[in-house]
Amino acid sequence: MYVPAHFAAPDDALAQLLATPGAVELVSSTPAGLTATTLPMLHDPAAGTLVGHLARTNTQWRDTVGPVLVIVRGPDAYVSPSWYASKVEHGRVVPTWDYVVAHAHGELVTHEDAGWLADHVRRLTDVHERDRAVPWSVDDAPERFVAGQLRAIVGVEVRISRVEAKWKLSQNRPHADVDGVVTGLLADGADATAAAVEQARGRG
Repeated sequence: MYVPAHFAAPDDALAQLLATPGAVELVSSTPAGLTATTLPMLHDPAAGTLVGHLARTNTQWRDTVGPVLVIVRGPDAYVSPSWYASKVEHGRVVPTWDYVVAHAHGELVTHEDAGWLADHVRRLTDVHERDRAVPWSVDDAPERFVAGQLRAIVGVEVRISRVEAKWKLSQNRPHADVDGVVTGLLADGADATAAAVEQARGRG
């Protein structure tokens, strides 16, 4: 990943991105070429892994050869040059895109054990249901139905070997331009990206 010094990510980049779990992209090589799947994964910082599952009929788990790449995305948004104070001063400005992203590289390990899969599905469900007024539980579904669903998936674990991350959040712009970016993003409803830009400014 190309990462200019001013867009370097904080040391806890992957942990930050996965603090609010979302879907990631699992990219791998197969004999037929590159393939990718969008799926939710759980990060285990202590083990240095990302864990998820694929449909058994999705042959990526079986066909993958060599290392894999997991693309973890944070907030992102278009940045208009009209937001910059510099536009009024000299006009030498262009549009850009602010974003947060991490690339986790590693080895793919598969899991077909029913106990492993049941534990994984419960943990994944609990993470996404915990803040709901009436959280759904795996136990809310019939046991035989759940068992059938577990037979239809394969667990995938990425053992992370390295992480590359980029926090491109207007850190290369003058203070007045960043003010304009935050105001513009908020006006566009890109609140998460605006908050990330403010956070990056605080780190500078």
